[in-house]
Amino acid sequence: MSVLNNIRVLDFGRYVAGPYCATLLAEFGAEVIRIEKIGGSEDRFLLPALETGEGALFLQMSRNKKSMTLDPMKDEGREVVKRLVATADVVVANLPPSTLKAMGLDFASISAANPRTILTLATGFGQSGPMAGHLAFDSIGQAMSGGVYLSGHEGQPSRTQILWCDFGTALHCAYGTAMALIARETTGRGQVVDSSLFATAAMLGSAFAMEAELTGRDRVGVGNRSFAAAPADIFATKDGWIICQVVGKPLFERWAALMEEPGWLDDERCRSDDSRALNGGIISDRMQLWCQSRTSSDALTELAAARIPAGPVLRPGELVRHPQAEATGLFEWIDYGTPPRTVPLARAPVFLSETPGGIREKPAMLGEHTDAILRSLGYAAEEIDVFRSQRVI
Repeated sequence: MSVLNNIRVLDFGRYVAGPYCATLLAEFGAEVIRIEKIGGSEDRFLLPALETGEGALFLQMSRNKKSMTLDPMKDEGREVVKRLVATADVVVANLPPSTLKAMGLDFASISAANPRTILTLATGFGQSGPMAGHLAFDSIGQAMSGGVYLSGHEGQPSRTQILWCDFGTALHCAYGTAMALIARETTGRGQVVDSSLFATAAMLGSAFAMEAELTGRDRVGVGNRSFAAAPADIFATKDGWIICQVVGKPLFERWAALMEEPGWLDDERCRSDDSRALNGGIISDRMQLWCQSRTSSDALTELAAARIPAGPVLRPGELVRHPQAEATGLFEWIDYGTPPRTVPLARAPVFLSETPGGIREKPAMLGEHTDAILRSLGYAAEEIDVFRSQRVI
């Protein structure tokens, strides 16, 4: 049994925050219908990975989902939306308020069609404040979190290519949706679940913001080193790079023993995590000297034997076949496209012992389920043909 059996979700999301929220719900049993433009929405083709143009992000977001094409800006399309909402438990969208209203997806319209339906919104800046309604992508959230200013080196802020703001917002939206579904069991009513890239960024950057507020400390980027402890850096080996992070006195004692530097335990520069962080450059230099005479494998083996946290710096292409990923089944390989290609899809990174999620269906082809969904809503074959001729679907 899946946790979200008998829950229907309409996915009007685009790119990451909205779609991945719906993906997580689908992973645990919800029926999710992805609704997109007749020719395919822009996010379908971002980071193209297949001969047919589908992108890597789309493939990751679209497993376990049905695909329907629809133009909700046409009168007939809005009527289809109304019928869909009447059958839905959740509507997921990351669209501006004016667009939601025009499509009949504002909460007032949704509640009129079905008072039990939950509206989950993933936006750039939320529903209020001076930037409500402004457009945003992941990097905007990253920059406003303070994290970009603290990354890289002083005078040159740096962002990461991993879309942590987008995915973090998706996680919060899925969490909020689950809470709203539980609340509905008591109230019988749907509600609005509202998260944003900026809210996610503010929460994830809040510790440094709090420190600055309370101490006046204005930190600047220190490359790959840590503000909190040392050694905590990326180090070159004979054949690649590794990362090592030593936090707390017991770990530092083990690290000093491995480096054969017992005198550092009594050095004033190494007395605490904070003092070690302030002298992180010197400590990193010592670690680099140790690493440069070893392969990554040898260095990691010795660090693991000493119970010091460390790992390899992997290229993206190395991740899916890493022994730990294979042993724990983090990726599931499915055939997709014409000609078929074997695609590694990352499973949801949370595992329930009694009611596990899973990848049941490969990403659907564009509009694959449109006719079947319309028939289930009461439309006759002739009406569906007219919709297609008028480019409603």
